[in-house]
Amino acid sequence: MTRHSDEAPLRARVPADVERPDKLAFNLTGRQLVILAVTGLLLYSAWTAVATRVHPLVFLAFAMPVAAVAFLLAVGRRDGISLDAWVWAALRHRRSPHRLVPADGPVVAAPAWVATTAGPGDRLPLPAPLRLPAKGITGEGLVDLGPDGTTGLVAAATVAFGLRTPAEQNGLVAGFARWLHSLDGPAQIVVRAQRVDLTYLADRFLTAAPALPHPALEEAARVHAEFLEDLAGRRELLHRQVTVAVRSRRGPHHTAHAAAEAVRALGGCEVPARVLDGLDAATRLSASLDPGAPAATTTYATPAEEGDQQ
Repeated sequence: MTRHSDEAPLRARVPADVERPDKLAFNLTGRQLVILAVTGLLLYSAWTAVATRVHPLVFLAFAMPVAAVAFLLAVGRRDGISLDAWVWAALRHRRSPHRLVPADGPVVAAPAWVATTAGPGDRLPLPAPLRLPAKGITGEGLVDLGPDGTTGLVAAATVAFGLRTPAEQNGLVAGFARWLHSLDGPAQIVVRAQRVDLTYLADRFLTAAPALPHPALEEAARVHAEFLEDLAGRRELLHRQVTVAVRSRRGPHHTAHAAAEAVRALGGCEVPARVLDGLDAATRLSASLDPGAPAATTTYATPAEEGDQQ
């Protein structure tokens, strides 16, 4: 391999329809063929049952809308999914309870003296128990999913990919590809962007500035605080939190090993990572259930604290 080929960035074509189901016949998938075939059999059975009593044109007038609905369900799409799956999801959402509460068993009715009506004669339905997929979190940070196995969470940092040379980019891509090829179970990468508030850090600098041993240091701290306040006012700074989840049904030991292997593989890509313990995993999962909550404040050393450490 020549030096020029080593410096050329790696490029790979990823088809946009990589998850599209295979076409079996007539450019239709198996699901579409089943919908159309079942509809055709039902219409044929209905025609054989009433052929001697109903005129063909009358039967055709009733059969055409049924065939049109079946055709739309088979080939139509809505919000990026097939129309039959969209309709089924809408029906499930319509029939499922919309108010859920944490409960170990069925929710019992409230006492008679508690007002549970939205208006005259309108009695509110009882909420249903909230069933989460996670059964609990172990001390090692493994999420118990019951029959679906366990999941290990890995906190990962980011890497300045665009600032690397083509050869360095090729090395990072090759290392990431080796990790993907080594996976023997499901894995998910979640990137969450959170707004960073620098006013808290600027206030700490201003508070600690008078205690600095030299006037020049105090002036530098005040200038830096003004810079942080100006930066926070002109730009919306974001902090990206990257979480890698690996799942296995082979037991907690295999899941812990997969999480450790993810840390090792990401380290080879120059991506700092660590396996989350029980407390950190619970904190991160709680934050994912409340996206609007402010991010945990990162502890920074003030100029006075840095001087004390020196």
